Amino acid sequence: MSKPPTLHAQMTSWRHDLHRHPEFGFEEIRTAAFVAQTLRGFGLEVAEGVGGTGVVATLKRGTSNRAIALRADMDALRITEATGAGWTSQSPGLMHACGHDGHTAMLLGAARLLAEDGGFDGTLRFLFQPAEEWGRGALAMLDDGLLQRFPFDEIYGLHNMPGLPVGHVETGPGPIMSAEDNFEIVLRGQGGHAARPQAGREVLLPACALVMELQTIVSRRLSPADIAVVSVTELLTDGTRNALPGLARILGDARSFRAQVSDRIEQEMRRIAQGIATLHALEATLSYTREFVPLVNDAALAQEVLEAAATVADHVAQPDQPVTASEDFARFLDHVPGCFAFIGNGEGSAPLHSPTYDFNDAALPYGAQLLAAIARRRLPEG
Repeated sequence: MSKPPTLHAQMTSWRHDLHRHPEFGFEEIRTAAFVAQTLRGFGLEVAEGVGGTGVVATLKRGTSNRAIALRADMDALRITEATGAGWTSQSPGLMHACGHDGHTAMLLGAARLLAEDGGFDGTLRFLFQPAEEWGRGALAMLDDGLLQRFPFDEIYGLHNMPGLPVGHVETGPGPIMSAEDNFEIVLRGQGGHAARPQAGREVLLPACALVMELQTIVSRRLSPADIAVVSVTELLTDGTRNALPGLARILGDARSFRAQVSDRIEQEMRRIAQGIATLHALEATLSYTREFVPLVNDAALAQEVLEAAATVADHVAQPDQPVTASEDFARFLDHVPGCFAFIGNGEGSAPLHSPTYDFNDAALPYGAQLLAAIARRRLPEG
């Protein structure tokens, strides 16, 4: 009889399979089935369809009535892959450009470790979440009765970090990832012939001025002590080569760590948009939505994760500053305390959300061992 594969080899195989078959948020049908089948192979109790395509597995040992949750995300992005890897995406226009394939493989690896070796007393919930990328998956699982059906006292999660060496772990207390707000400003005027700009109320020049003015919100309207980012990502008009546009749409996002800062950004954005519109005799409307809340680690549990990481990682540290990316893991922290940590994906890694990004398979054992170490530390035997 052949020996079962080593954990690292098995996680690598899982990761490559998941990478070949990426699925967008709430469409993770194959991924969820793969996860559920693998977990049942370890003898875990498995529930599917939680929050749409989410999977929750339960593993119990001993007599303690305490429970903790370990979470991974499963969804991919609408990006065309350009890695050239042997496990390149087979789904055109979709790829795992954020490493969720690696996160899923690491949590499956932790489940195998904990099912085979135990070492804890209590209940473990393994959460495989859909639709993290657009900030709806955690809410969907919560709205589907996650905490009532599968109660837990604490929750932990990991995300890979390009630029951080493999084997390194970083986390800390308090705000560690930002909120994300989305905005769309629409300017309406009257388009016309490019040769006669005086005959209409074109919107392209005012839109360009508006884009520049938005940059003053962070530099001139917010305290230097507050970390914030306002980014315009799209400027769309209904013009053509020889016609001045009568409608312009300016889209983007804003990042911050405090609700008061988010509110101030919206207020300033409305003031600037209306001022530009008045100056150029246009109409302006602003849609401003809050997609992600700040991710705030529990101070005591962050220390627990740092100490657990010290038993498995090559290097453990607190980050120099919060990350201005966002994570809907934060939604779970609105209900129970927990901690989110970063694990190194290598100094030569391409950036997240890049067509050339790929999760580093060398990081898989570190992630699985860290998740298992957290479980054993927070649910100690005896």
